Parts: sequence; C-alpha cells; structure tokens
Amino acid sequence: LEPKAGETIYDPTAGTGGMLISALAEVKRRGGDARTIGLYGQELINITASIARMNLVLHGVEDFQIVAGNTLSDPAFIERDKLRTFNVVLANPPYSIKKWNREAWGSDPWGRNFLGTPPQGRADYAFFQHILKSLDPKTGRCAILFPHGVLFRNEEAEMRKKLIEGDLLECVLGLGPNLFYNSPMEACVVVCRTKKPAASKGKVLFIDAVHDVARERANSFLKPEHQARILAAYQAFADDAGFAKVASTEEILEKDGNLSIPRYVRPSGNGNDNGGGEGLSLKKAWAVFDAGGREFWEQMDDLVETLDGVVAGEADDA
Repeated sequence: LEPKAGETIYDPTAGTGGMLISALAEVKRRGGDARTIGLYGQELINITASIARMNLVLHGVEDFQIVAGNTLSDPAFIERDKLRTFNVVLANPPYSIKKWNREAWGSDPWGRNFLGTPPQGRADYAFFQHILKSLDPKTGRCAILFPHGVLFRNEEAEMRKKLIEGDLLECVLGLGPNLFYNSPMEACVVVCRTKKPAASKGKVLFIDAVHDVARERANSFLKPEHQARILAAYQAFADDAGFAKVASTEEILEKDGNLSIPRYVRPSGNGNDNGGGEGLSLKKAWAVFDAGGREFWEQMDDLVETLDGVVAGEADDA
C-alpha cells in the first residue's frame, strides 16, 4: 500500500496495534518522516485497546488515537455526520462472526450497506463495507486479510458483483496455510482502491502464492524471496503463468462474480510438456491436483449452502 509521510492510516480491528506499527515502519523504511503520519484504530476489547496504545507509545508514536468499542455497531471516527475517511486502511477482521446486529445493518446510518446486507452467520462483508466506506475518495487504498470463503460463497454473490461493477477491487492474493497463529487455514488478502491507476482500471489481478511458503516443523512463514515475488507480481500487474493472472471485470462477471483464485490462475507445466500435460514434474503435478481440488471443494461448499437454503425454506413452508 506504500504508506507515505503525511497520510492517515486506520485499522478498524486494531488488536494490539501490530499492523499500525508495521505501517509506521514502512514509512520510515521509505525515508518518510514518521512524525507526520496519523495512526487510528478501533478495538472491541478494552484491555487489548489499552495494550495497543501502550505499544504505540513504546514505538515513539505521537499522533495516534485508539478507541475501544464495536466498529460495526458504534464506529468511533466520525466527521460531520459521516464516517471519517483515511488514506490507508489495513485490517484482519474476525473471521465470519455470527453475533452481530444484522437487522440494524439494513438501515445503517453511515451508509455502509451500499453493497448489501451480509448473512447473519458471516459478518465478513459488514467489515468489508465499513472499510470501503472509510477510504479517502481520492487516495484511499486498503488491504484486508480474509478467509477464502468471501471470494466464492453463494450467499454473498450479489455483494461481490456490486463490488466488481464498482471497480474497487484491484488484487486478490492467496496465501499458504499455517501462516497465522490463530488459524491453520489458507487466507487471502484483498486489495482495493478508490481511484485505480489506468493500468488496472476495469481489471483485477489474481495471485496464487499458496505454494510460496516455507515450512519448518509446525511453523510456516514467507521467506524474503517469497515476499519479493509476490510484491513484484503485484507491481507488474501482468500475467505470470501459474502464479498471476489479470482478469477483466467482464470476465469475472461472466463467472457470476466468483473470485476463487484457481478459476483464473491455472498451474503451468514445467516447460517440457509443450502444453500437453506430459512430463510434469512431481511438484508441478501436485500443484495441478491441488488447485483442482481446492476449486472442487469450493464448489462443494457452494452446493452445501444451496441445499441448506432449500431445507430451511421447506422447514418454513411446513
């Protein structure tokens, strides 16, 4: 996201402030004056918010505001009866929470339901819309860590279509498993911008970095070369066989707005099979199988949700 000196940076699910501190470190790394940036965050749990404040003080931050409270029901940063907007938003929202006020969301006073009302069982798109509504209309950009389900679940399909039609989505990055202490599952990073550069208007970049991960015993992490490859692919915004694919919004909408990464990034051969599939190395063969398997289970998840809806409808009729 290249945070710069003089910008405002916001985390609506701030935790202990780790992402804000990382953004501060990036400003310093790029030679900017960190004293000119403003850091803002909201955290549900009071003691965690207190730790975040202490964390920022210990890192020498002078201009910051961390508020304890519920971001969805009581957003803390308001200006002139509207949500305050920020240059950069980073977030790792709680995955698919079920206890939230869905009924109130239908008439949200801050206009955060512009894509629609998420299902009660999954508040992911409530956080998503809050973040999009919190972006500066000219310079706003965000990166959000989500479970892969936000990319393809049927019950959120209409909201995804509106997101794509609005041309806010810039990149979908798939990461490998076991990278985060609180979940062994694969996660994705969704990058959006309010004003996309000309090269990415009407397009979305898909990056499949699921296999670009190092594992030692039970731990997984990204090596510098993994990070460099991901960043280079994002900055290039171009096709990279088996790793990155640029898709038009029309192409995505033809797939009913499904953002499942394997639907766009197909595993490539090892260069010796002339495209026929023969002579694949074991590693490449596994990549082909794994990608197909992930898409299969995503489709199975869609089917189960559809059947659940049918059963629920029949029960209501009875």
